[in-house]
Amino acid sequence: MALEHAILVSLAEQSGSGYELARRFDKSIGFFWSATHQQIYRVLKRMDEAGWVTGEPIAQEGRPDKKVYRVSAEGRTELARWIAEPTEPGQLRNELAVKIRGATYGNLPSLLAEVTRHRDEHASRLDLYHRIEQRDFPTPERRTGTALHQYLVLRGGIRIEAGFVDWCDEVLNALRNS
Repeated sequence: MALEHAILVSLAEQSGSGYELARRFDKSIGFFWSATHQQIYRVLKRMDEAGWVTGEPIAQEGRPDKKVYRVSAEGRTELARWIAEPTEPGQLRNELAVKIRGATYGNLPSLLAEVTRHRDEHASRLDLYHRIEQRDFPTPERRTGTALHQYLVLRGGIRIEAGFVDWCDEVLNALRNS
């Protein structure tokens, strides 16, 4: 996936400035597709030149004008084309898994500390996802359209994080008892 498509999805949900897009990436899309603020601004410029988005200058009091971007008809066509395009299934590529596999050749206490650190980080993210779920989707059975699609992605994140926490717990238990 190109960053352009993640931006198209975000702008299709709600138009916004580059700054607003960067904030959205920090709070939601960035959990599964990250981008720096500089990357977002660079790609927005390319998308504007390609005709996928239009930018409308908005005057602000006491500040420079901001440009609010919207998806153009060409951008909606590209987004629909991309959504219909087949994607390759993701492949697990995890440095921690390789370290665990090589545990025999390293320092076990250091590895246990590293697995614990990863476990705690994923548990923290899982907790955040649960808070977002409670705040934004208190009645998921009534969701349709964009809200349903956002909820389903969040549920995927919850399941991935819960699975990673469970796996880390299993690894820690096995390594401590071996």
